[in-house]
Amino acid sequence: MLSSDPDYFQDFRIILSRLVVLAILFASFVICQLPTYSYPEFQAYSEKISGRTVDCAMCHVNAYGPMGDAAGQLGSLSPADIEKVNQVRLAMSPGNKVDSPILNKFGNQIIETLGGQRFIEIKSDPSKLAPALGKSSDLDGDGIPDSTEYLDGTDPLNKYSGNPYLLFFNNFSRYWGHILLAFVAIALIGYGIINLLKAFVPNNLSKPNSSASNDSDLS
Repeated sequence: MLSSDPDYFQDFRIILSRLVVLAILFASFVICQLPTYSYPEFQAYSEKISGRTVDCAMCHVNAYGPMGDAAGQLGSLSPADIEKVNQVRLAMSPGNKVDSPILNKFGNQIIETLGGQRFIEIKSDPSKLAPALGKSSDLDGDGIPDSTEYLDGTDPLNKYSGNPYLLFFNNFSRYWGHILLAFVAIALIGYGIINLLKAFVPNNLSKPNSSASNDSDLS
């Protein structure tokens, strides 16, 4: 039977509050032990083979990665966002829809395609990431697959960022009809201007040798 002593309830509340604090600390410790999907191995590999400077913005919201208190980093997240991060950490198999607040669309796409377990496995050999992603995804719609942009060290979420030759070829292939119409329009405009100018040129200037030929005929 519970005691009606006020001191009893006061002590109970103190004990309960301490248990809550301990539970929060334990949960924080467990979260810190889980992977955050911040792996510089992939960034270093992309820089090495592309010769370009690559930062964490390729896969993360924040260019400096997920650790810290700035926007897009773990320290700035609300409890609801932290729950989303935890759900992504548990998405170990491919095919799970993820929406991590510390990952951008490309980062989330990687986890959805590979799953967390496969992603961690290829950490030791970042060259396997591009073949694992395949060439079907093109998030920025520039005609260059996301996996190719990873290898080229360009931004897979910026349609103006990419290999210049591939961008030119893709844009030419996509808009060749527009380019052809532009050339035809320029040719027609030039033809019209030439004929318009001819209308203002006197006939005797347009045929300078006509008088000379008449003189030769009379002689």
